[in-house]
Amino acid sequence: MLILSVPDKFKTLTGGARYDVCGYAGPGRQISDPEHFIYRAALPGGGCVSLLKVLLTNVCINDCGYCVNQVGRDCPRSSFKPEELAGTFAEMVQKDKVTGLFLSSGIAGDPSLTMQSMIDAVHVVRKRYQFKGYVHLKILPGASFSCVEEACRIATRVSVNMEAPTAAHLARLSSRKDIHSGILERMNWVKRLTEKHPGLAPGGQTTQFVVGAAGETDRDLLVRTDSLYSEIGLKRVYFSAFRPIHESRLENLTPTPPLREHRLYQADWLLRIYGFSIKEVDLALSQSGNLPLDRDPKQLIAREQPWFFPVDINKASYVELLHVPGIGPASARKIIEVRKESKIDSLKQLQKMRVVVKRAAPYIRYNGMLDWEKQLSFLPVLEGVDESQG
Repeated sequence: MLILSVPDKFKTLTGGARYDVCGYAGPGRQISDPEHFIYRAALPGGGCVSLLKVLLTNVCINDCGYCVNQVGRDCPRSSFKPEELAGTFAEMVQKDKVTGLFLSSGIAGDPSLTMQSMIDAVHVVRKRYQFKGYVHLKILPGASFSCVEEACRIATRVSVNMEAPTAAHLARLSSRKDIHSGILERMNWVKRLTEKHPGLAPGGQTTQFVVGAAGETDRDLLVRTDSLYSEIGLKRVYFSAFRPIHESRLENLTPTPPLREHRLYQADWLLRIYGFSIKEVDLALSQSGNLPLDRDPKQLIAREQPWFFPVDINKASYVELLHVPGIGPASARKIIEVRKESKIDSLKQLQKMRVVVKRAAPYIRYNGMLDWEKQLSFLPVLEGVDESQG
């Protein structure tokens, strides 16, 4: 392995970290700083943090066909010593370039030894440099229980990347990863540790799927996502549209359209935030098991439930309001607050509450409601109204 200076290591190991996902800003929006190693991510309790996103090493024994760091690929390899990484991060914090750390790694031989080096780096950050802020630490598949426990003690949030929804799908991506003993077991360890000791990893745990590389359907991904939320208590599932890597065994696969990733995030939002059941989300899927790219999942679900609509905007519960296309959590709460004082009797009122009335109008009613299509023609267009999946 070529011996590199710390700046050269930094360039190599931040570049190798760009495929790990820790946030989503919507289709076509840039979420990274012009300096590619600075990543804007949402905090568990709200707000954003500027993260240094970096690998401890890009040396890896795994043959994951979607990964730029896969074994056997001809690319520059390097590793940080824990003190080097900690010092580089502390310097960036001092210069106000970043306010948090996202640390991942390839597996350089033994998973536990590599994981321990990652933990050592964070210990230096916490103790020597007295950093009290946000740290997202990747847990490596195959790492020991003691490593997982220590990671939960020093990190704000932890994650184990699942990458594929089933063992059969993961086998198409890597011959060396085991979804049950290598990944799910560690997720369950995190769950037990954080339930027993609520102060550990206060930001919870997340995971990531590579979308489109293993021939999985959206149904496969969403069923697994739902089970991870309900059975393991994950805070977030992230989706990363597959991009073929040059000189990899999957380099001839077709790239996954970014819009597929976006539709999965919309469906995930319905499960995680809106309280939709997996059976309801299934109504948005085509016969192939995939979400149509040209249609919004929430609107598809609404059209498959004609018996549910229209809902009375002045009487509907919070849950019922969330099922209306164009109404999200904030606007649903506002509707409930406003109608305590007076009846809602116009689309203009709803538009002021940030309801996307063009989507909502066919699915709601109120006393004295006139032709909603005619009403829409008189309403001003509000820019930037997009309560995520509303």
